Amino acid sequence: MKKSKRIKKSNSWKIKQHRDQYFKKSKTLGYRSRASFKLIELNKKYNFIKKNTNLLDLGSYPGGWTQVAAKIITTGKILSMDKKEMSPVKNTKFIKGDIFEKKNKNEIISYFSNKLDVIISDMAADTTGNKSLDSIRTNQLCYEVIVFSKDILKPRGVLVSKLFMGDDFIEVKKLANSLFKKVNFFKPESSRKESKETYLHCEFLKSL
Repeated sequence: MKKSKRIKKSNSWKIKQHRDQYFKKSKTLGYRSRASFKLIELNKKYNFIKKNTNLLDLGSYPGGWTQVAAKIITTGKILSMDKKEMSPVKNTKFIKGDIFEKKNKNEIISYFSNKLDVIISDMAADTTGNKSLDSIRTNQLCYEVIVFSKDILKPRGVLVSKLFMGDDFIEVKKLANSLFKKVNFFKPESSRKESKETYLHCEFLKSL
């Protein structure tokens, strides 16, 4: 892509952001990203974050979802993780690293010293410019988070994860249904209309 086209595309994105009501609200309310409102909507619908929840936030940068959780959780614990460095959020712990590395999994288990109530993930693969490939790679992350969750969630635990509608959506859905008793999909109003993203809400692990 030529430099002039990249600049034009970047300027167009900035204009769209400033016209976006959720972008404006996030700035007004002090949230680090408009994505905060997606978690607010998800929790309003499914009511899975409570004051005593022990919660793991995956792909947490820049911290919008961690901020939302921290406003609700007062007696539970919150651990956030991302490959990118994230500014601290009061009363939470952050680990910089890859969730799928064994040392980080062990650190998560050590921090909570018990299994978790909730895992939330707004992770998306780094964009390549190929929307189909980006969708596949993000859904692979979702798949891996589901596999990870079965070993670390409590029997009545909840998993919420981003995924995209696409060819591999059915595979992710099959895996979720094989491990959880309740599986739902929900697209928040704060998701952009043109986006193919939706959110997976899973509850109650099956006995394997």
